[in-house]
Amino acid sequence: MSVAFRREDDDEHKEPRFELPLPPGPNLVTRRGLAAMAEQVERLESELAAERDAERITAIRRDLRYWRTRHSTAEIAPAPTDEVGFGSRVTYTLNGQRRTIELVGSDEADPAAGRIPFTAPLALAMTGLMAGKPPISAGAATRSR
Repeated sequence: MSVAFRREDDDEHKEPRFELPLPPGPNLVTRRGLAAMAEQVERLESELAAERDAERITAIRRDLRYWRTRHSTAEIAPAPTDEVGFGSRVTYTLNGQRRTIELVGSDEADPAAGRIPFTAPLALAMTGLMAGKPPISAGAATRSR
């Protein structure tokens, strides 16, 4: 039966609301990321207390479950060493353009602001590199054996 023939208040045609998916792997964060999570939980708790619409309350509760879980499982990552790793700011040149990125946790990623998750392909490719030293290419590694 077409949706056009259903009543307006018929809830069976609505999409089910699933829990927000948790990113796989460890929940590494910077201190800034941990503070942002705490602020998000506080904001949602305030919003929930003031909300009267049942559908909106359900959505806020779902978001609140996500952020409480992420906040409670967050691990502040150790400070970067002399290698590229979580929390590092990396400046690189690609196609003649100089760019700077910071490797952060999944929830604090903001590519437009230069913050990418440590699980992103670019971050993974840079992890372990040292300042001023070019990476060893796969071809060079196989030739040296």
